[in-house]
Amino acid sequence: MDHTAFPTWPDVAARLIAVAAGREPADCVIRGGVWVNVHSRECLPGHDIAIAEGRIACVVPDASYCTGPDTEIIEANGRYMIPGLCDGHMHIESGMLTPAEFARAVIPHGTTTMFTDPHEIANVLGLNGVRMMHDEALMQPINIFTQMPSCAPSAPGLETTGYEISPEDVAEAMQWPGIIGLGEMMNFPGVANADPKMLAEIAATQGAGKTVGGHYASPDLGPNFAAYVAGGPADDHEGTCEADAIMRVRQGMRSMMRLGSAWYDVESQITAITEKGMDPRNFILCTDDCHSGTLVNDGHMNRVVRHAIDCGCDPLIALQMATINTATHFGLERELGSLTPGRRADVILTSDLKTLPIELVIARGQIVAKDGECLVDCPHYVWPDSARGTVHLGHDLSETDFEIKAPDGANSARANVIGVVENQAPTKALQIDLPVRDGLVEGEGDTCQIALVERHRATGGVVNAFVSGFGYTGPMAMASTVAHDSHHMIVVGTDRTQMALAANRLAEVGGGITLYRDGEELALVELPIAGLMSDSPASEVAAKAEQMMEAMRACGCKLNNAYMQHSLLALVVIPELRISDLGLIDVREFKKIPLLEPQT
Repeated sequence: MDHTAFPTWPDVAARLIAVAAGREPADCVIRGGVWVNVHSRECLPGHDIAIAEGRIACVVPDASYCTGPDTEIIEANGRYMIPGLCDGHMHIESGMLTPAEFARAVIPHGTTTMFTDPHEIANVLGLNGVRMMHDEALMQPINIFTQMPSCAPSAPGLETTGYEISPEDVAEAMQWPGIIGLGEMMNFPGVANADPKMLAEIAATQGAGKTVGGHYASPDLGPNFAAYVAGGPADDHEGTCEADAIMRVRQGMRSMMRLGSAWYDVESQITAITEKGMDPRNFILCTDDCHSGTLVNDGHMNRVVRHAIDCGCDPLIALQMATINTATHFGLERELGSLTPGRRADVILTSDLKTLPIELVIARGQIVAKDGECLVDCPHYVWPDSARGTVHLGHDLSETDFEIKAPDGANSARANVIGVVENQAPTKALQIDLPVRDGLVEGEGDTCQIALVERHRATGGVVNAFVSGFGYTGPMAMASTVAHDSHHMIVVGTDRTQMALAANRLAEVGGGITLYRDGEELALVELPIAGLMSDSPASEVAAKAEQMMEAMRACGCKLNNAYMQHSLLALVVIPELRISDLGLIDVREFKKIPLLEPQT
C-alpha cells in the first residue's frame, strides 16, 4: 500500500511554534479572509491563516510577519474561510465507486473528511474486503477514516452473508492505523437483549478508546431504546422525526441527521434546534448513502449544509454540524474540524455562507480543488482477482426459477407484499389479493414480483415474493448485485423471462445493475469490484446510472431515486417487510413470515 502517515501535531509542533512566533516563514498564507470560527460561532473579517507542514500555525489579523519570499500566498479577497466539511456517517460503496474515485468526486464539493463504514464489502469479502477499503482510503489526499463493520450479517438468523464478522475481527481491526471506531450497530435487538457477540464487539471498540456507531431503526422509544443506549452506541442516524432527534440527544447520543440520495431526514428533525431551541452541539449532519449521480450533479456535504440552512438553520450552526461537532464526536477535535492552530489545514473559500459556493478547497495545506475541478491525484489500490469475481449463481436461471406456486385449486391468493415508500428507508407491510393463472400467483396492477438470488456460495437458491410501489408496466425486469446488506442479487420484474435474462447478465459481467424490457437490455452499470463498485470515474458511473434511471422511468417508475429503493429491499434491519435468502422477513418482529396467507 502506498501510504505515508500524515505528520502528527507533536511531530511538527516546533515548526508550528516557530512560524506562529515569526521566527520561520510559513509554507502558505491564506490572506485577507473572513475567519469563520466554529468554536465561538463568529465571523471575523480581516484575518490570515498561516500554514506549515500541512497544519495551521496561526490565524491572525496580519500574517506578514511570518511570510517569507518562498511562502505561497492564496488571496481570500474577503471571502469566508470555513473548515473543510466532514461527513459523519456514510458508505462509500453506495456511490458505486472505490474510495479513490469517491474522494475525487467529493473533493470539489469541499468534503475533506469522511467517516466511512464499509459494511457492504464486509458482507461480500469479509475482513479482507474491509482491509482493502481501509488501505485505499489511507492513500487519499483527504481524510478518510474507517469504522470497522459490526454486523455481517446485519440480523443473524434472518439472512446469510458471504462472510461473517466476529468480535475477533473487530479486535484485530482496532489496531489498524485508519480505524476510528465501530460501524453502525444495526443489530439493535441483539444489543437490547445483551447478545454476547454484539457486546464483545462494543467492548473491543471501547477498550481501544474508539467510538461505537449506532443504528436504531425503530419508532419504539421505550425500554427497548433505553436498553440499546445502555449497550454503548454513541450516535444514531436512523431518526426520521423531531421526537427521534430529541430523545437521542437527551440520552447522551449524537443525533446524526441525514440527507442522502433517497433519505430526506434533516427537515423533519432540525426543528429540534430551530423551533425547540435545543443545544446544537450534539447534532451532526451526514449523508449515509449517496448515489454517484447525486455526487456529480448535486454535491455532497455542501448539499447537506445548504439544505439545513434552507430548512431554517443558522448557517454557522449548520457548519458546526458538518465540522467541529463531527470531529468532537470521534475524538478528533484537536486534529480537524476547525480553523485553529495545530489542526489539519483543511480550508474552503466561499463567497456566501448561505448558498455555499465551493470556490477553493485546501486539504492538509495543499490546494486540491478550484471552481468545481479536482486538482490532485487520488491513488488507486490494486484490487485482486478475488475481489472481482464474486457473482456465483450455480447455474443459468430460467423463468421457472421465478414461479410462485398457488395453493391447489385457488383462484386467488392473499400475499404479504413489500410496499415501497418514496424517499424513506422503511417499507410498508401490505396484504394484497392477487390472481392465480395456471396454478401460479401473478402480480397485478402496481404489484410485481421480486426475487432474491443467492450469489455468494453458488447454491442456486431463489426466494420469490411480491413488491408494490415501483409502478412498472409492460414485460420488464431490473436486477442488481447491490442489495443491502447481504448483497445477494435482487431482481424486480413484471415478467419472469425478463427476470432470468437480467440475473444471468449480471453473472456474465461480474456484478452491477441491468434492466431488460421485451428481451432487450436498456441499461447496464458494471460493478466488477465485489459486485458493488466500479473503479471508473464518478462521471462515467453517474452517466450509466442516469441511463438506468431513464430506463426505469421508461418502464413506468416515477419514484425519486428509485434505484436506491430497489437496493434496500433486502435490508432486514429496517422495518417493516423485507426479503432475504431465507424468505420474507417481518422486521417489526424480526421473524420470517409466509409469502401467502393461509386460505380461509
